[in-house]
Amino acid sequence: MTDTSTPTATKPKASDGPFTRFLKATELDTRLIGMVGALALIWIGFHLYGALVNNFGAFLTPRNLWNLSVQTSSIGIMATGMVLVIITRHIDLSVGSVLGFCAVVMGMLQVYILPPLLGLGHPLIWIIAALAGMLTGAIVGAIQGSLIAYLKIPAFIVTLGGLLVWRGAAFLVARGETISPVDETFALLGGGPYGAIGSTGSWIVGGLACAAAIFLTLNGRRQRRKFKFALRPVWADTFLATLGCAVAIGAVLLVNAYPWPKGIVRQYTERQGIEMPEGGLFISHGFAIPVLILVAVGILMTILLNRTRFGRYVFAIGGNPEAAELAGINTRLMTVKIFSLMGFLAGLSAVVASARLNSATNALGTLDELYVIAAAVIGGTSLAGGVGTIYGAILGALVMQSLQTGMVLIGFDAAIQQIVVGSVLVLAVWLDILYRRKSK
Repeated sequence: MTDTSTPTATKPKASDGPFTRFLKATELDTRLIGMVGALALIWIGFHLYGALVNNFGAFLTPRNLWNLSVQTSSIGIMATGMVLVIITRHIDLSVGSVLGFCAVVMGMLQVYILPPLLGLGHPLIWIIAALAGMLTGAIVGAIQGSLIAYLKIPAFIVTLGGLLVWRGAAFLVARGETISPVDETFALLGGGPYGAIGSTGSWIVGGLACAAAIFLTLNGRRQRRKFKFALRPVWADTFLATLGCAVAIGAVLLVNAYPWPKGIVRQYTERQGIEMPEGGLFISHGFAIPVLILVAVGILMTILLNRTRFGRYVFAIGGNPEAAELAGINTRLMTVKIFSLMGFLAGLSAVVASARLNSATNALGTLDELYVIAAAVIGGTSLAGGVGTIYGAILGALVMQSLQTGMVLIGFDAAIQQIVVGSVLVLAVWLDILYRRKSK
């Protein structure tokens, strides 16, 4: 089956090799393929190193990959906002400190302020605390954005000052103490055996993801035909839809292969009055709630950036700020909105991070700004502005977290970890420069 009434996608040249023909037919992003390849090398490399040195490869196991996905969530959520900041030729060095400040605010509400007012364990405590944390982040971001937009203070200076100010504010609010424990329902947002949706829920999510991949492929083809754009070959669309389904099903199989710890299973069966089978009881974790939050944020931010007027304004400002202002875009208000959104996402990330630790401390989020910026840059967001993708930033966050987790597993100390992270950031910027120079 072929389409004869509509032009096909970019036609390959006779001199093109098989791989080039494949890329032109599927229209896959070469940067995306490069990042996936780099991620695969990192995973396989750490696994083989562990197998050779310790006689056991611990990286490519359901347990480690499940934990890796949870650890990536906090950085990935903030990285999606950093994409917009960097696209518009700004930078935000304060996100780690804002995360810590928001976490302390939520911790104070849950432990000291709301229980006396509403009663210990009240169902509204975690909701009010989470909303307050995200609102605090949005307000902090709006303040910093206003200083940048209306007082013309460079974003580097404003957010560098914010890095110190909000870390100090978190220390003052918490009095240097660790605030714990957080509300039990709130703690579920951080993952863990009870903070996951289980086997059945994961299959439902995987089925929805597979259906979405098929629908988007068919709808994209219909839209191309409607507006007389070039069509991909049928085999290419089939391949992309199949690939999307395969990734979704593979992810479900992976998270369902990681069982609850035996001690938790024993507590669960005793509490539910279930008799423990002789061979034990296998209960799958399934997708962790933080991972689902990251996926939801990624989808919403992709729609915001690629399907709305707001997103078009972001790219216009990043491409040429002066031309965007002459075209009637309120660049100052847009800057405030972008930094406020970044602060909101830092607050949401604080929800995930503090819930995962079941506590809040002023040190939470230390150095996260470096990982967030590195994730965005590794994901293809250009520091020169005007270029960036949400999925790239999330994949970049996964690359950064994979490096950190792998180095911990093989016993590298903190100093070497910092050297590697810094080197990877510099390498990513250099590769971005080469890519932009080649594409001109």
